Amino acid sequence: MKSEPQALPQQETAPSRDVHDELVVLVDEAGNSIGTYPKARVHTKETPLHLAFSCHVTHPETGDILVTRRALAKATWPGVWTNSFCGHPAPGETPREAVARRAFQELGMQVAEVTSILPDFRYRAVDASGIVENEICPVFTAVAVGEPHPSRDEVAEWVWIAPAELRAAVAAAPFAWSPWLGWQLAAWPGA
Repeated sequence: MKSEPQALPQQETAPSRDVHDELVVLVDEAGNSIGTYPKARVHTKETPLHLAFSCHVTHPETGDILVTRRALAKATWPGVWTNSFCGHPAPGETPREAVARRAFQELGMQVAEVTSILPDFRYRAVDASGIVENEICPVFTAVAVGEPHPSRDEVAEWVWIAPAELRAAVAAAPFAWSPWLGWQLAAWPGA
């Protein structure tokens, strides 16, 4: 990794949010909306298929990719390293709008040049606790505007890493990384 993981300064973190008010969009096998469900209760051992997104943020000067380690209090994959951030589009919100919103909520930063790289990415993964991720999850890249100041509820650590070093790290220790990151890297030859 190019830089040491960054500790999160208390005074510079993004504001916390209340997931109890958020809704996710449920979809059928074709990706058509079939309703909504509270985000706080959607991820279970029988998670219904729903919309999400993943984003890989690049450094504007170096091209390095921002990776984050999920907060230890996260219900799924606590403490594992993953892509820059993920989220769920709200009802009526486009994925690009959701990327901009979640970049601030999760990372405390703005992003620019949001680009779709894997529009049809879909995955299902089961955490060690048995909780299922079951998502139609388009993948985007974006360019960082400033440095991240993540929410402690979301991110334990973060680091900028060269794409080749990221691929090598995921290949060497896949258990330390989210499964969706490995699948995204396999489907994304540009990383």
